[in-house]
Amino acid sequence: MAEKGASRGASRRFWSLLRKRRGAPGRYKPDEIMHQDIVPLCAADIQEQLKKRFAYLSGGRGQDGSPVITFPDYPAFSEIPDKEFQNVMTYLTSIPSLQDAGIGFILVIDRRQDKWTSVKASVLRIAASFPANLQLVLVLRPTGFFQRTLSDIAFKFNRDDFKMKVPVMMLGSVPELHGYIDKSQLTEDLGGTLDYCHSRWLCHRTAIESFALMVKQTAQMLQTFGTELAETELPNDVQSTSLVLSVHTEKKAKAKEDLQLALKEGNSILESLREPLTESTSHSVNQDQLDNQATVQRLLAQLNETESAFDEFWAKHQQKLEQCLQLRHFEQGFREVKTTLDSMSQKIAAFTDVGNSLAHVQHLLKDLTSFEEKSSVAVDRARALSLEGQQLIENKHYAVDSIHPKCEELQHLCDHFATEITRRRALLSKSLGLHSLLETSMKWCDEGIFLLASQPVDKCQSQDGAEAALQEIEKFLETGAENKIQELNKIYKEYECILNQDLLEHVQRVFQKQESTEEMFHRRQASLKKLAAKQTRPVQPVAPRPEALTKSPSPSPGSWRSSENSSSEGSALRRGPYRRAKSEMSETRQGRSSSTGDEEENLAILRRHVMNELLDTERAYVEELLCVLEGYAAEMDNPLMAHLISTGLQNKKSILFGNMEEIYHFHNRIFLRELESCIDCPELVGRCFLERMEEFQIYEKYCQNKPRSESLWRQCSDCPFFQECQKKLDHKLSLDSYLLKPVQRITKYQLLLKEMLKYSKNCEGAEDLQEALSSILGILKAVNDSMHLIAITGYDGNLSDLGKLLMQGSFSVWTDHKKGHTKVKELARFKPMQRHLFLHEKAVLFCKKREENGEGYEKAPSYSYKQSLNMTAVGITENVKGDAKKFEIWYNAREEVYIIQAPTPEIKAAWVNEIRKVLTSQLQACREASQHKALEQSHSLPLPAPSSTSPTKGSTRNVKKLEDRKTDPLSLEGYVSSSLPKPPEKGKGWSKTSHSLEAPEEDGGWSSAEELINSSDAEEDAGVGSKKLAPGKYTVVMGDEKEGPDTLAMRSGDMVEVVEEGAEGLWYVRDLTSSKEGWVPASSLSTLLGKSSSAQCLSSSGKTHCARQLCPEPAKILSPEPV
Repeated sequence: MAEKGASRGASRRFWSLLRKRRGAPGRYKPDEIMHQDIVPLCAADIQEQLKKRFAYLSGGRGQDGSPVITFPDYPAFSEIPDKEFQNVMTYLTSIPSLQDAGIGFILVIDRRQDKWTSVKASVLRIAASFPANLQLVLVLRPTGFFQRTLSDIAFKFNRDDFKMKVPVMMLGSVPELHGYIDKSQLTEDLGGTLDYCHSRWLCHRTAIESFALMVKQTAQMLQTFGTELAETELPNDVQSTSLVLSVHTEKKAKAKEDLQLALKEGNSILESLREPLTESTSHSVNQDQLDNQATVQRLLAQLNETESAFDEFWAKHQQKLEQCLQLRHFEQGFREVKTTLDSMSQKIAAFTDVGNSLAHVQHLLKDLTSFEEKSSVAVDRARALSLEGQQLIENKHYAVDSIHPKCEELQHLCDHFATEITRRRALLSKSLGLHSLLETSMKWCDEGIFLLASQPVDKCQSQDGAEAALQEIEKFLETGAENKIQELNKIYKEYECILNQDLLEHVQRVFQKQESTEEMFHRRQASLKKLAAKQTRPVQPVAPRPEALTKSPSPSPGSWRSSENSSSEGSALRRGPYRRAKSEMSETRQGRSSSTGDEEENLAILRRHVMNELLDTERAYVEELLCVLEGYAAEMDNPLMAHLISTGLQNKKSILFGNMEEIYHFHNRIFLRELESCIDCPELVGRCFLERMEEFQIYEKYCQNKPRSESLWRQCSDCPFFQECQKKLDHKLSLDSYLLKPVQRITKYQLLLKEMLKYSKNCEGAEDLQEALSSILGILKAVNDSMHLIAITGYDGNLSDLGKLLMQGSFSVWTDHKKGHTKVKELARFKPMQRHLFLHEKAVLFCKKREENGEGYEKAPSYSYKQSLNMTAVGITENVKGDAKKFEIWYNAREEVYIIQAPTPEIKAAWVNEIRKVLTSQLQACREASQHKALEQSHSLPLPAPSSTSPTKGSTRNVKKLEDRKTDPLSLEGYVSSSLPKPPEKGKGWSKTSHSLEAPEEDGGWSSAEELINSSDAEEDAGVGSKKLAPGKYTVVMGDEKEGPDTLAMRSGDMVEVVEEGAEGLWYVRDLTSSKEGWVPASSLSTLLGKSSSAQCLSSSGKTHCARQLCPEPAKILSPEPV
């Protein structure tokens, strides 16, 4: 309030001072020029008229102080316009002070060189238009004898014409003038000593009036600016307040600049007025000069006073704006901090989970600590903001009533949050203690059951053995005092604050298991006591003596947990207890007659061990993924870390991390929770994998991106960004080790499933476990195959069009092409080519493997595409004489033969079986399509042809031709069985083209046959339909007369070559004798058998399979002649 009062006081003083400066309207005063509201004439306005010097104010005074206006000799006086004369008179009479002007002016009219007529006219004109009071008019009449005499006579006779309120004195000489006005008040031209320079006087008057105007304008500017400042409302946000303060400060600086300019101008004028005194101390100063100096000094004093008042006013205004800005900053920070603290309080309030296991509670405590560390920034900021508010209050801020409550609220929020964190940590500490107790009890029970399962039966048959076993049991039971739950009610009472329904049931299950374990020990203890008491002779045990057992108890469940980058030796060590326990239990069962219940209990223990390891490693895996995403990936978007990111790493987050975030969300939100639901029934965990098998496909995308990620890491591993993130996370290993975690994890599952399956053979979920294991292995194979598939280079098409990748591997390949010069070329190749084959559903690709230089994924091989074979035109020969690892893939009726040698017979068998499955599925599809078409034709309904599975240009073209033929409503071929099909176009029969593996650049397309139809013994044996069209030579077995223009006349025994298959059982053939072409019934032809013992689909060296291509209608033919 005191500050506001001081501000208002400064404002009142400032406005009062400005009002004084403006004054009130009235008679013009030379020392108060700036006070006039009605602007008078200025020297600058009539400067040209004043320069004529027909009248001037020299500064001289009469004996009573009357101002003297001198009219010097001016021949052109009569020619001066009245307006100009009036302006000059008005201006000259306005210069003296009101006091001097009130006495009256003395006019000195010098007409010594003029004529009487001029004198008379001048006096009359002056008397008529003089604007002020006159005291005396002194006229120096002409000095010539004639004119002086004339003036004396004329003045006497015309005295009435000169009647004025003041006397007019006609003086004949200058000495007479000195009798009226002292010489010191007259200028030199009138015989006086007064120093007067008209040009200097005019310059001074102009400068003084200009300065007075500047002072007035400055006062008006300050008044306007002050009004603006006083009327400005304080803004409500930081940005607007800062803007107002900036604008006002800029305007204030401009106003101060104008003030300084005015002061500089005034001082300069004052120095100019004092210049004659500085040059000569004896120089006398007239009254007008003194008045001018006083006027300038008064104006300067007024400016200084105005500046002081304005500075005081501005200081108060600036302080208020700055305090307003501080308040807006405080309020903005308060809103932000309060929002953050409220959000944190809501999170801590929703953080009610007390954990369902020891590891879970430890994880929750770690999350709480991490949350507290992250929240400490907001809490520290809130406390700092509260201290800032207290400082504002101490500095007497004008808004104390608004700041004080906010400071108290901030302090309350911080204290409440700290209390909630402390309370939450206390609950989790309680939960940690309870789960530690439960884990200890569970571990004691597991170790006890393991001890019972590992005691050898043969040793217990003797008295010493029984006593030794009894001592082990008694010694173990003694440890129960430290490890068991003693009183259940005491547990309930002590941990009442955290016991929810799930935790309560868990405590009860652990206690029941503890009682069951104790009961088992008591039964074993009673049995051993009976054995130790009997004195029987030793009995040779039936079971073979088991190997020595480790006496140390089974490791605790926590010891099974390991990181994903553990070595295979570590994994083997962890699985060691399972294998040893199972082996020992197996030997024990051979040596003693234990109950089925005990065996199941032992297997259940081992399953639980596997399940614990699966859960522990899964939680650790999820935690590591989150650590990488928050500690590295999220930091790449942090503006504070941008300066550490190298240019090569910018905008490359998706390449470096792939779809790791998608993997994390799947495991954290879905898979981990489902695994935790199986903790009580580990044998059912296979269902979790089966239900989420589709989601596991995300690992294929991650692995495919891994080479790019590895390459980027190798380029940018020295980036300071990674080092800073690793330092913040306190990681011992660099980021690349954590980027490998998903690859390691997906391979880890199959090992854990194998272990679980071993101990769940007779359980309910055994089949699911086996299926889950097979599915995971399938995913691993698909991931591995995809890694090879993306390394193929040089293939022009889309690999996804070839269907699913079934198999891939490296082989030795020989070629045997039956084509002209190519055949000679291939026969010269004795050394096999090394090729990497990719078997798809629709094609098999031949590639050349090329090893790349580098390290890590950069060293991975690439595959240069060489050749591809359409599976619709492929056949195989399973066995090749002389080598059990070889088989044949042939193409286009053995025009191209590829002899494939596998690394092992097993690999060969796997490939042959897979190719057989593809060919069989194609054959089945062909049969079904033929039967379907026959059914459609029987109903006279056109059926669209199925789309070709071949990616070749020829096959696509022919299938489209068949589709057009079957679906065109104007075509008669689909409806009238007696009409003949059109002859095929030239070059549209079976393609004899083959592609060499060594020349992919020349023939980059598919090596395929157009509308190729193969036959097989399997189809004949099945008895399904007639044989299909196949390329080759045929013999006419039945003569046929020509029935149409396109029908070819044949005789029995003629040899023909089939060009194309038509509808209604007709084939288009070429007579090899006459070279004529035409349509013939397929039933008229028979296969021409050659010397070779192998046919198109039958090989002498082994069983052969070939693919079928869909034909419009089955025809009764035999196998074609092999080429």
